[in-house]
Amino acid sequence: MAIKSFKRFEKKFIINSTQYNSLILKLKDYMVLDKYCKNNNNYNIYTIYFDTKNNDVIRHSISKPYYKEKLRLRSYKDSISLDDKVFLELKKKVNGIVNKRRIVITLKEAYDFLENGIYPGAPDNTSKQVIKEIDYYLKNNEISPSVYIGYTRHAFFGKDNPDFRITFDSNIISRRKDLYLESECSGINILDKDKYLMEVKFIGAIPLWFTKILSELKIYNTHFSKYGNEYINYSLENTNDRRNKIC
Repeated sequence: MAIKSFKRFEKKFIINSTQYNSLILKLKDYMVLDKYCKNNNNYNIYTIYFDTKNNDVIRHSISKPYYKEKLRLRSYKDSISLDDKVFLELKKKVNGIVNKRRIVITLKEAYDFLENGIYPGAPDNTSKQVIKEIDYYLKNNEISPSVYIGYTRHAFFGKDNPDFRITFDSNIISRRKDLYLESECSGINILDKDKYLMEVKFIGAIPLWFTKILSELKIYNTHFSKYGNEYINYSLENTNDRRNKIC
């Protein structure tokens, strides 16, 4: 079992196809492709988010609190079985700083842990600690699988600073049924097809050369959460449905 734990800042931007194509050309002088973007290809990410029946987790999150956290189960494979590795991750955000605590286990181990409380094997004390943190979260929050979100990613990291990363997510879809990673990637579009969600991830400060590029291309920081926007759309649809029934 592998483990990752790190802290960083994240800023998000919504850009169009023209801005994307221009930006990609400019980044080549300063950044290199992520190792998962083999032969300049994209890769896919599939995630299950956990929440209460009343969507308390995401409702709290979009209120922009000082502290928030959420649990998600993630895979990077297009086709997955119970024996394949997945990420079980507790993502926390404190005053804008992101802290991720995650373990890599099999999908079966993840289901056994989430559904029956069976601890996965832990090779070291750090792994055991993360498992305990996730277990504590599970026991103090009545959560269950709530939303499936899948998308395509193109990613870069800095030539001189690998902690500076930029990702471009597109074809973002979601669904609230069939909440299993081993199911097909299908759902409703969250973002227009000609748009990209750009996430800038860094420790310390954003490089000056990048801020100049953003200014040149008229790209501005925004607040966009995949799960948050999914919930807003979901709430609006439910409100409209109720109104239609009354009318």
